[in-house]
Amino acid sequence: MNTRFLDAINWSIFNVLRQSDDEVVIVNGWAYLSDWFVFLAAKLYGKKVWMRAEMPWNQELMKPRSLKHSVKFFLFKYIIFHFFIDKFLYIGSQNKLYYSMHGIKEEKLIYAPYSVDNESFQSQKTDGIEARNKWGIDVDRIVILYSGKLIDKKRPIDLLKAFEQLHVKNAVLFYMGDGPLRVNLEQYIQKNNIENVIISGFINQSEIASIYSMADVFVMCSGIGETWGLSVNEAMNFELPVLVSSTCGSSFDLIEEGKNGFIFSEGDITTLSNQLSSLVSDPKLRLLMSKHSKEKIIHFSHNLTCQNMIKNLNNK
Repeated sequence: MNTRFLDAINWSIFNVLRQSDDEVVIVNGWAYLSDWFVFLAAKLYGKKVWMRAEMPWNQELMKPRSLKHSVKFFLFKYIIFHFFIDKFLYIGSQNKLYYSMHGIKEEKLIYAPYSVDNESFQSQKTDGIEARNKWGIDVDRIVILYSGKLIDKKRPIDLLKAFEQLHVKNAVLFYMGDGPLRVNLEQYIQKNNIENVIISGFINQSEIASIYSMADVFVMCSGIGETWGLSVNEAMNFELPVLVSSTCGSSFDLIEEGKNGFIFSEGDITTLSNQLSSLVSDPKLRLLMSKHSKEKIIHFSHNLTCQNMIKNLNNK
């Protein structure tokens, strides 16, 4: 989804903040003009602004250098972040580094790990047999799962090509989602006679847990624009080994190389295929990584975010 700066203009922000007794307002980024209204209104009416954005520093470094980029960096470092924002809620290590590189001091940073509702997802885990029956997948097959829209940013064709290189009969590649690249995937599958690939199309929210439950391995191969990748959090709640591209923000925090998954360079199809091969062929490794995923994801929770926010509110 492309956002435009002038989308969703809301002039009532000024009146709402003027009448509010709250001392702190949280802004989720700066993509819209209305976000900037909040910066101005909070300053006018004596409110504190806490910023929660997703931008990871590694992706900032990947952007082409230009006059526009330099002006934006200067604007945020020396004006917006300096004069209008009081605290910064960082979602992970690369997001923290993004703020640090803009001159934000440690005392202004609050750890707010990017999270999903762990308890809810974990409570929905099943043995996956019903879902396998629905999709015609034998119980002895290894299911490699992709979850997300089939769009350029998420690079779904990379996973298909990596799967093609596996040359194994006991694995199934399952795409949970739909999108404009579905046609490209189907054409590639037909042209290269690739077997054991399922593209689900749109999946109702109520079915997501059953599909995660039937999976054995999860892959996210996204490129720039995938500032975190919450599907990785979801997969880890279902105790899955996770393979994540080095561009995704979550790869720096959620993946312990060789322990609960692997990291591969964006677009490195051969490495991804080799990593998949090691997991498909080794049930003991999958089991070990599954255990570590479950242990790791506990530390990325809404509860921790709330605790850290409350602590900083009390100490403001």
